[in-house]
Amino acid sequence: MEDRRYTYEELLAIIERLRGENGCPWDKVQTHFSLLPHLLEESYELVDAIKNEDMPNMKEELGDVLLQVLLHAQIGKEEDQFDMEGVVDTLAKKLVYRHPHVFNGIQGIDTPHEVVNTWEELKKKEKKEASVSESIERIAKALPALIRTQKVQKKVAKSGLFWDEYNPLFEKISEESEELKKSIKNGNITQIEEELGDLLFSVVNLSTFFNLNPEFALTKSLEKFINRFRYIENSAFAQGKQVLDLSLQEMNKLWEECKTLE
Repeated sequence: MEDRRYTYEELLAIIERLRGENGCPWDKVQTHFSLLPHLLEESYELVDAIKNEDMPNMKEELGDVLLQVLLHAQIGKEEDQFDMEGVVDTLAKKLVYRHPHVFNGIQGIDTPHEVVNTWEELKKKEKKEASVSESIERIAKALPALIRTQKVQKKVAKSGLFWDEYNPLFEKISEESEELKKSIKNGNITQIEEELGDLLFSVVNLSTFFNLNPEFALTKSLEKFINRFRYIENSAFAQGKQVLDLSLQEMNKLWEECKTLE
């Protein structure tokens, strides 16, 4: 790669050239919809870099996310819908409007909690939301189900429809678990799916009560599971075996060994 540092304006010109008549065959045929998987993938790769505190990789992944933004903006420009300058202008206006304590000298917004409340109130006013239901409808349906569920629960909680202690939440989880067992006994797959969803919803309620991100909590458990399975598999390899050669009792013993080592 070249040692020189490119400017923002030069980057815009590069994107325009890639999409131009003599540009890249792949870039030229992309649309807002065809780019969606890449936007999600690059966003998740950035999340990984941040979690790993990998600064060089984080810089690269931020660039990859920015590339997606620039491609969408270039397509918008070609279709006479919007351009990157419009994206920047819209964002700047939103930031100024939703931070009156910084840009307009408004007093009494001194904590992160107060900032978030002000942001939400100004957002409701800006979007002309007259009800909680309208606010819920604006939550992106493309979000992972755990995240979307928590966002809905948080908005509903502001209307007073939420628990003020956690014990009833455990009771609700137990109740939904029993209903799931009954539906399994009945063998109705549609009902099983519904009850499983209700159980998951109740578990997310618990994470919402403690202000924990259910997606992160599940990801941590998944990584823990993968590490423990790897320990079992490597232990089997050390004995000249495959995992399938181990009995369930042997696997449970190795699982407990791994937990002790952790």
